[in-house]
Amino acid sequence: MRVITKTSDLEELCQELATLPFVAVDTEFMRETTYWPKLCLIQAAGLGFEAVIDPLAEGLDLTPFLDLMADTKVLKVFHAARQDLEIFLKLGGQLPHPVFDTQIAAMACGYGDTVAYDALVQQVLKRRLDKSSRFTDWSRRPLSENQLTYALADVTHLRDIYPRIYEKLQNANRLSWLDEEHAYLLNPDIYDTTPENAWKRLKLRKTTADYVLGLQVAAAWRERQSQLRDVPRGRIVKDEALYEIAEQRPKNAGDFDRMSAVPRGFGNSRAAQELIQALEKAFSDPNRPVYKFDRPPPLPSGLGSTVELLKVLLRYEAETHEVAPRLIASAADVEAIAADDNANVPALKGWRRGVFGERALALKHGKLALKLRDGKVFVEDSIT
Repeated sequence: MRVITKTSDLEELCQELATLPFVAVDTEFMRETTYWPKLCLIQAAGLGFEAVIDPLAEGLDLTPFLDLMADTKVLKVFHAARQDLEIFLKLGGQLPHPVFDTQIAAMACGYGDTVAYDALVQQVLKRRLDKSSRFTDWSRRPLSENQLTYALADVTHLRDIYPRIYEKLQNANRLSWLDEEHAYLLNPDIYDTTPENAWKRLKLRKTTADYVLGLQVAAAWRERQSQLRDVPRGRIVKDEALYEIAEQRPKNAGDFDRMSAVPRGFGNSRAAQELIQALEKAFSDPNRPVYKFDRPPPLPSGLGSTVELLKVLLRYEAETHEVAPRLIASAADVEAIAADDNANVPALKGWRRGVFGERALALKHGKLALKLRDGKVFVEDSIT
């Protein structure tokens, strides 16, 4: 097994991998007790090459591998890529590009919605994964040969899956179906850790300007604390506490003691005083931004049955085309189509319109019917 612990060996490996059309990549990391993911292992495999890279090895410089991730001539193949991409963005300052996510591709090939890696390996390669080392603490050294073999298998299987799933998509003329999903993965905004934007990950319980401002301040404060201490957000305070703080806007230590979601004694901490000061500063600013909630117009009454029929059609078309329903249309898309023939939703654009959108409009206007035969749904066209 090729285990890379020296920069010179990593440079040699990356030179070899850079000559290949694609490289399968996976990582092992820990973040249960940290804010920032701690990268513990990198696995990489291409045609004729495979290796495990130890980023915790003393003196190892990951620059050659980060350069490979940025090499636009080499396709990087991941499964459920988002967390891997986040790690490489943090390390190298840019997202790997181009990428191919086999979990996304699997949805377009009929393998299910957000299919797990072991299930995809079994369905595509007819192999069963060894799960004996799945609970490994990847930060501990030394790692056993069994643990390294387990980790490397993740990319050797991935290397074998990619050509098969690519060919299936190509033969079905579906490669372009993945463009929008991959573009989303490569949008830096989804990996944004700017404290001022932390509130956007929370579900608003109220939309009044003062409540939202309080939530913005509290969420930004927690994000900074979490980043500075390198601990999970919940270790600072839970989400429920942020909602209480936004609602009650504490002004002294005693105010915190009256909150059910805030730990007892928290009000006497330096962090609590910093939060009080941040709230006072925000609310005393005469030029503070005023949040205005643009409430979407309510759906017209009486659309419930139409929405339900469209959902049945979506499931039917997904099964017929062997593609995950979520890749075709969301619940919000279906509701929007029920309300408006010209709704600005993905399901009425591009390949999705051909697969579902046009027939959804036809069903809505009585030009198509859903029927049951022997317990199965089928579609009858040209209804008059």
